[in-house]
Amino acid sequence: MSSQRLGIVPSVFAVEHLPHATFPEDDEWIALVRAPEGLTVVRETWPTGSGERWIGLYGSAHDLAATGMLAAIITPLAEAEISVFVASTYHADLVLVPEHRIKEAVTALEQAGHRVDTKHLAQPFT
Repeated sequence: MSSQRLGIVPSVFAVEHLPHATFPEDDEWIALVRAPEGLTVVRETWPTGSGERWIGLYGSAHDLAATGMLAAIITPLAEAEISVFVASTYHADLVLVPEHRIKEAVTALEQAGHRVDTKHLAQPFT
């Protein structure tokens, strides 16, 4: 699997499930996934918001034909037993990890050979 450069997205996210919706009532969303069990909505949340909060890692840009790019990121996170939520774009993958596990996630990714730019973390760690 290839090593990648990952950046921390400067926003904090919430992941919501709307079981009876086909589209959210507002336009404050970042990503939507519609499935038979309802709508999943990813949106920015306030730094002091309640509920589960997620930090985003944005991977290296790659061609759609590139294989193993997402697996290279989520495999070390799975081995560290860190939950993920993934939203892919045309160019790259947004991997969300629970905010309280971000330090462990960065460590797992770096040990797997990835480089993680942590400059956008609200509370940088050493």
